[in-house]
Amino acid sequence: MNKPLGISRAIALLGVPLVLLITFTHYPLLQSVVSSFWSKGTKIRPSKFIGLDNYAKLFDDPVLAKVMWNSLIYAAVTIPVTVALSIAMALLVNSKLPGRALMRLSFFLPTMLPMIAVANLWLFVYVPGYGLIAQVMIWLGLPDINFLGSSETALWAMMVVAVWKEAGLFMIFYLAALQSIPQNLKEAAVLEGAGKARVFRDIVWPLLAPTTVFVAINAMLNAFRVIDHVVAMTNGGPNNASALLLFYIYQVAFGFRDFPYGATLTVLLAGILGLFAIVQFKLLDRRTHYQ
Repeated sequence: MNKPLGISRAIALLGVPLVLLITFTHYPLLQSVVSSFWSKGTKIRPSKFIGLDNYAKLFDDPVLAKVMWNSLIYAAVTIPVTVALSIAMALLVNSKLPGRALMRLSFFLPTMLPMIAVANLWLFVYVPGYGLIAQVMIWLGLPDINFLGSSETALWAMMVVAVWKEAGLFMIFYLAALQSIPQNLKEAAVLEGAGKARVFRDIVWPLLAPTTVFVAINAMLNAFRVIDHVVAMTNGGPNNASALLLFYIYQVAFGFRDFPYGATLTVLLAGILGLFAIVQFKLLDRRTHYQ
């Protein structure tokens, strides 16, 4: 009597998230794939089937080339920096320093803030002439820099915001992993004459590998899903210097009202994320389990 009841409960528990997953993830992605084979419709000229023309357009889009380059730089910089910073923060708050609770709260606080609030906070930091950085540079006798208004610095300024926002979240995972490492392993290494650096390299870091796989994949997904603080801080400018792929999809679909090409870009983004996730799982997971 209990077995059918258990199966029905399992179906009920899995049914709701499965319906939500299909409704808000799989179905929209399928619709994007279908829409990518059609042209942009107007009141005078209706949309028509054009096959792979939208995909061919990807190779001739100079803005997309710029956006893809920005996104690759953004991911290549923010992912390793965020991982390294979160590990350093976790090691710090896992030590026996006084005020650890306050440090944990201060490190995790940016994570609790909405990205729009974070973006507006950093706008006051970056604003030329009056912002915090401008005041420090004036005090040091250095020339003021418009970080968000310059093509050379806008993307890097947004990277700082992203790292500041995300490192605290990943610190929590590394802190949990550090506290799960058996203390006797480190004590045995110390008795053998290993220093702190050697203990971290040969014991702590290998045991943090599963957490690093999880953090790296999530950091990669976050790097390609950035849109809110791009809109709030730079709106992709100047001259697309800070435009990222998801922002460009939003701009094409809802700014230019070209939904079929926006759907094509969405399929491109989904393919990139899927490919990166497969590569990371294959390479990092293989190294994690020493295969």
